[in-house]
Amino acid sequence: MTNETLMQYFEWYLPNDGKHWMRLAADAPTLAQKGITKIWMPPAFKATHDGDVGYGVYDLFDLGEFDQKGTIRTKYGTKADYLQAISALKANHIAPLADVVLNHKAAADHTEDFSVVEVDPNDRTKVISKPFNIEGWTNFTFDGRHKTYNDFEWHWYHFTGTDYDVRTGKNGIFQIQGDNKGWANQDLVDGENGNYDYLMYADLDFKHPEVIKNIYDWAEWFVETTGVCGFRLDAIKHIDSFFMSNFIRDMKEKYGKDFYVFGEFWNGDEKLTTIILKRLGTALT
Repeated sequence: MTNETLMQYFEWYLPNDGKHWMRLAADAPTLAQKGITKIWMPPAFKATHDGDVGYGVYDLFDLGEFDQKGTIRTKYGTKADYLQAISALKANHIAPLADVVLNHKAAADHTEDFSVVEVDPNDRTKVISKPFNIEGWTNFTFDGRHKTYNDFEWHWYHFTGTDYDVRTGKNGIFQIQGDNKGWANQDLVDGENGNYDYLMYADLDFKHPEVIKNIYDWAEWFVETTGVCGFRLDAIKHIDSFFMSNFIRDMKEKYGKDFYVFGEFWNGDEKLTTIILKRLGTALT
């Protein structure tokens, strides 16, 4: 077995100069000489603004190509820079791994009116209000991309919850109501705070068939466009593990068993961590 070394090639406080991808491309030969075989790259997607580290993800189909959220580039550079960095890594026999943020979407383009109930932040299984309507940021139209690559638009029914009512200015955790709505099954997400499906922003509903199809459409486009060799999956404790295990399995079936996948799961309880690993089966690398 080859002894491999994976390096996280970013940290939270990098300069917001749009040159990180260029620095990585230039550094690739040196990294290879030092024995690095895999690089975990930061999120490459258009986020809430040009200084966003990447976890406030807005548009997965914009890798720093379109004028959205006041910027063309991301914090790390343009799409062309990103692709060049990936090519430089692969030319030096280093596998580029993409940081993939699927749990939520941020900075919607328009608000919508829909029914919710408020839940207890410390126990999301406990409803603390009767159903009422809010005006929430849930309509993503990606106007600056002009439907390039994908024409899907997101609406309130594609999400399980959100955290802000524009009409009243109130913050809270609002579970969206409707047919087949609700948090992920209790056994499929982390049990912290009762049910830790909801983390932040507009939380994707991985039970909705249109959401699942869009994620798969995006994944195929992304891997084939960029040539990345694997994923680091963000916030998997908050994502339906039934969806996640199927998604990882299908990515490996499509792109080969060497398509490297690892995920973020923060929990100090060894037993709970073991449970989530069993739920994912052999899907993770």
